[in-house]
Amino acid sequence: MEPDHQQLVQLLPLLPVLAELGRTEHMTETAEILGVPQSTVSRAVARASAIVGMDLLVRDGRGIRLTSAAKTLLPYIEAALEDFQAGLDRVRHESDVVRGRIAVSFQHTFGEATLPLLISAFRARHPNTVFELRQGPRDDCLAELAKGEADFALTAPIAPEGKGIRSFALYREPLRAVLHYRHPLAGRDRIRLSELRHEPYVTLPEGVGLRALGEALLREAGFRPRIAFEVQESTTVRGLVSAGLGYSILPPAGPGSGTGQFLPEAELGLVEIPIESPLAFRQIGMAWRERNFEPDAVRRFRELVVAEGEELLAELVKARLGNP
Repeated sequence: MEPDHQQLVQLLPLLPVLAELGRTEHMTETAEILGVPQSTVSRAVARASAIVGMDLLVRDGRGIRLTSAAKTLLPYIEAALEDFQAGLDRVRHESDVVRGRIAVSFQHTFGEATLPLLISAFRARHPNTVFELRQGPRDDCLAELAKGEADFALTAPIAPEGKGIRSFALYREPLRAVLHYRHPLAGRDRIRLSELRHEPYVTLPEGVGLRALGEALLREAGFRPRIAFEVQESTTVRGLVSAGLGYSILPPAGPGSGTGQFLPEAELGLVEIPIESPLAFRQIGMAWRERNFEPDAVRRFRELVVAEGEELLAELVKARLGNP
């Protein structure tokens, strides 16, 4: 093997790390985005520098700085990765056109009504389309989208638009304090979260959008919650609150959220109270990757979501909010 070709083969696995590091210029952030230890990023840079024969990074105070050699290489690295992604997209396009396959990653609560309504409208027009559905926390959904394992990610908060990622807001809904129906504050029209400072909190796992939104509201109220239970999905959260085991912060109950139980004889029940905060809401939206070769089925579903998604979900939103 020619020396130059051998160097190229050695560098190829390191290109994604170098490209992301060139964008962030930060070791820790790059490691978090790629989902690898920081030591892996450091070793990749050291190996790439050795192969190239010159330093690609230098220390700059507590941070790092790209060398002129790295800045020269970076556009070529990005172009190579974009060309390879275009090739993958074309291969998948040629396959998916035949199969009519659409992969959607979504948070658990959107599997009860939001996503089924969109899929139902689409399948009414394209009945042979196959949907591959993956449930998981928001962070996992966005990671699958970024890696090309999903065509769409349905999340809240809505995915931020960035390099190669586009998104569309479908609807917005309030977040409410969920309390046992005999809680001293259960009769309130509105509630300040600071009034719950010393009470046990029922929450969802790390990486779930609702957990992050709830903790942001509690920080705004001036305290960190005393977590009593951490459970996998909101139906169990409602069940624990119904049993008087703590309070939580959730979107309204109704179609697409799970309502829990109400059994006064067993002291089992809950109420939802509006929160006094301009931050007490979540935005639900669909995100997708920009692609050079977009399969026809994927394109049609994206167009339906953008053109008709809000209208298709309007009745669901009204029901969730208790509007007539």
